Amino acid sequence: MFQVVFYSQMAKEENIFNFDDIAAAISEKMIRRHPHVFGDGDLQINSAHQQTENWENVKESERASKSDKSDKTGNKSALDGVTRALPALLRALKLQKRAARVGFDWPDAAPVFEKFDEELEEIKVEIKSGDEKALESEVGDLLFTCVNLARKLGVDSESALRHASNRFENRFRGIENILQGDGRSVDATPLDELEELWQRVKEEQKANSDKS
Repeated sequence: MFQVVFYSQMAKEENIFNFDDIAAAISEKMIRRHPHVFGDGDLQINSAHQQTENWENVKESERASKSDKSDKTGNKSALDGVTRALPALLRALKLQKRAARVGFDWPDAAPVFEKFDEELEEIKVEIKSGDEKALESEVGDLLFTCVNLARKLGVDSESALRHASNRFENRFRGIENILQGDGRSVDATPLDELEELWQRVKEEQKANSDKS
């Protein structure tokens, strides 16, 4: 809230907009995107899926009414409005959803698995080539495909990665605790022993999770 008020005051001093303008714009947008709630009752929404579709249709109309164009040629794109400032995973997901809305999408997850294998092979080729830029590009394609796979499986890729990071942290800390109890450290422990400890901690944490 501090940031909102702060920037609003700066804009007000420049005669650009003020806090009331922000509140009004937000209210108008919420009303516009919920015609089944704020409308005259003609529109019936019977499911969350239908509401999502209607929401996206309204947003599409909003984008179409804007005069700014993200494409240098001046042409409108289904991807207009997906800002580059978004976190990489979220931007990948939004780009894929936008493309899917106009039919550029696989029917199910099966072809995505094939694409995943294809990207893995291309990474192996670039590893041998020694071309760092090409390797970065192929790894990026693989990550993009992972987001696509998660989307087709109905999994939130951001949430999945966050949970995976948490699991890694918990297991790694578990290894550290075991070694520190023996007066040892991770960097002085052979990799094969670390792998054994990893599996041990993994099974212990899984057993504790099942109990809870």
